Amino acid sequence: MSPAAQRAGSSPRTAVRAGLHLEVALAAEVAGDGSTSAPAGPWLVAGMDEVGRGALAGPVVVGACAAWAPASGTIPAVRDSKALTDRRRRALVPEITAWAAGVSLGEASPAEIDALGLSAALSLAGHRAWAGLCSALDAEPVALILDGRDDWLTRGAPADAPAPVPPVPRMVVRAEDQSATVAAASIAAKVGRDDTMTMLHAEHPAYGWSGNKGYGAAAHRAALQRLGATTHHRRSWNLGLPDGDPAPTLFD
Repeated sequence: MSPAAQRAGSSPRTAVRAGLHLEVALAAEVAGDGSTSAPAGPWLVAGMDEVGRGALAGPVVVGACAAWAPASGTIPAVRDSKALTDRRRRALVPEITAWAAGVSLGEASPAEIDALGLSAALSLAGHRAWAGLCSALDAEPVALILDGRDDWLTRGAPADAPAPVPPVPRMVVRAEDQSATVAAASIAAKVGRDDTMTMLHAEHPAYGWSGNKGYGAAAHRAALQRLGATTHHRRSWNLGLPDGDPAPTLFD
């Protein structure tokens, strides 16, 4: 890291480039089923990540990316999507789709978030992403890595979630910094959701969604006070709406 970057307070974490070490280890563990002689790879393994959890408006989007592990080609320079500029994320998307065995996005709408609660809506979006991934692959990855500590995919699964059912994921904190499939899923989901919010901005420009992407920026909150909520807002959130336009507080 340069002295200038250190002075600016940049974190060494932003320099991390994800690989497939976690995928290889997990696949060997699953394929071996506890035996001392696991079948030889490569294995089809997937990573999953979500974006939009804390936004006031727009869907939650879950990305799922599958790859063969060990890798048969050069892994794109993927890492945590939050550590990348929008331009860099967009440049990586075609590299990811060329490298990965498959990439899929699933989403849950604001209405579904309000009706189901956040955890169940995330799970529904994750199941949709998994179903789309398996359909594109015409196969099911043998294992799945999910970023973080909270297994919302399993814990919140709605009864009517689409098949096939994903495997119970291996939870890994900061998986985007270690797992290429999770980092790739994170990037694809971020670009996909950003594009959705930019499109919705054209319908409702006063809320500034092309810039804030539905999060609680000052201009967005000011527009809520002035204009009230749209059908794209999460009414179960505390939106700070003026009197006469009530919205219950977040219940999940």
